[in-house]
Amino acid sequence: MSVYKEWLTNVTEAERAELEAIANDEVEIRERFGGELSFGTAGMRGIIRLGTFGMNVYTVRRATKGLADYILDVGARDRGVVIAYDTRRFSREFAAAAAGVLNANGIKTYLFEDVRPVPVCSFAVRLTGAEAGIMITASHNPKEYNGYKVYGSDGAQMSPEATAKVVEFIEKTPYFGIASDEAPLSFKEGDTYGRIEIIGSAVDEKYYAEIDKLLLFPDIVAESGKNIKLVYTPVHGAGYKPVTAMFARLGIQANVVAEQVAPDPDFSTVKVPNPENKETLSMGIELGKKIGADVVLGTDPDSDRLGVALRLEDGEYAPLTGNQIGILLMDHIISGKAEKGTLGAKAAVVKTIVTSTLADRICAARHTNVFNVLTGFKFIGEKIKEWEETGEYEYIFGFEESFGSLAGTYARDKDAVAAAVLFAEMMLYLASRGTTVYKRLKEIYSEFGWYVERNASVQYAGLDAMRDMAAVMAKLRSEKVCGIGGVEVVGVRDYLSGKTRSASGEEGETGLPRSDVMYYELPDKQFVVFRPSGTEPKLKIYVLVFASGEETAEEKADRVMRSAKEMLK
Repeated sequence: MSVYKEWLTNVTEAERAELEAIANDEVEIRERFGGELSFGTAGMRGIIRLGTFGMNVYTVRRATKGLADYILDVGARDRGVVIAYDTRRFSREFAAAAAGVLNANGIKTYLFEDVRPVPVCSFAVRLTGAEAGIMITASHNPKEYNGYKVYGSDGAQMSPEATAKVVEFIEKTPYFGIASDEAPLSFKEGDTYGRIEIIGSAVDEKYYAEIDKLLLFPDIVAESGKNIKLVYTPVHGAGYKPVTAMFARLGIQANVVAEQVAPDPDFSTVKVPNPENKETLSMGIELGKKIGADVVLGTDPDSDRLGVALRLEDGEYAPLTGNQIGILLMDHIISGKAEKGTLGAKAAVVKTIVTSTLADRICAARHTNVFNVLTGFKFIGEKIKEWEETGEYEYIFGFEESFGSLAGTYARDKDAVAAAVLFAEMMLYLASRGTTVYKRLKEIYSEFGWYVERNASVQYAGLDAMRDMAAVMAKLRSEKVCGIGGVEVVGVRDYLSGKTRSASGEEGETGLPRSDVMYYELPDKQFVVFRPSGTEPKLKIYVLVFASGEETAEEKADRVMRSAKEMLK
């Protein structure tokens, strides 16, 4: 209540009405003021509302002041910070507020004049030589959310060590009285406000040139791009400009869902702006049926995730999972490089521990190195940085089961713009060989077996959400599990302790950083994994199973997932 009253006193008159409206609602006051948004290596994310537990201009300024103090502490004032933002509510306002705090602290700031995707922010950090980057986004969350994502000097999400130092500074910072010299919201490219430089098209052109380099068969794209039957939807997000610009640049004919082009912070044509859901692609599928499109592509609001629906022989559209999209792109890159004679012995793919182990089998068969890292694209970015310094391996592709991938080292976060371009190239290449993407996927399964996944999330609410999830994870660690859904558990990996244990009792080390993850190994590279989300109050369950046939694999996946959910009770 004391914090609530402090905010009542310090917010603007226009904002005060929002807080006065909850004066008699103790539950709501506790929800908003009983804790603070956590700031981790993925930044912070929350519901847009006033309060210490909400995304608002005061929490944004406070976080930025902590980041500014860190940058001054490491002597990087002149290297500066890049700021980008997506189409969500208050994204532009939060970006301007962050720029104002940095400007007041004498820190060079590069602020984009309009919305940009996550990969452009990551790329711009590297291009400008900035010390850090800020991306205002809540990715594919519902419209009520926004977030604040921070990048390090390498363009990857800030390291745990640097983040911990930023958090130390944030915790010393009050919510009110922070100096801020903000740019007006009418800012445009070429404007300057003190040490704030408004940037835009010049960065875009250099980013597009990097994606050009990713093409393996530019001649096929140039020759056949106009013949492709492709539908694209940006789902009201930041992907529209760069995706359509790249398609036009390469001569790829794309049919855009007109109703979902305009930036719309309410995402009024979808329930949730997440292209992982087939429903989010429904307008694209409707257009696809009208024109006989072979594929529907969709990007989320900050355009780091790509959703795909393929047209089947009966004319209906089947959504691909994130694993399937990643496997197909990986297969295209490895096969294409092999055909071109550029697949060297150091070529390496990086994926997360919850991503399909079908990738491991394919890489083994194609003489390509594969590395597994913790969940979070920052860990893939770390491998890129490590190999640039050591030369031990050559990064050619990285992906997560959560619909994100990166081909190339120009950025260090997921890039749905590049993924859309490469998916289109893959379609054109396969067509030139008399086949389709769907047939290629079936061929992969025929060669390596049917891998089927099931993902689920258990939602938690309120200020006790983190505590409740921790209690569930502690319960899992205390129980011995011999089988899940009738499938034997052959090993357990506890990434929090860093220990592994086989069914026979033999112990070892995970070899990865500590993380709150429980991984149950099943035969044939199958697994069940439990992991609390790093950005939302929910506990995620990942199931991957293998069988010789599709129907058997599907039934097995359902059975194992049911059993996994029972383990949480």
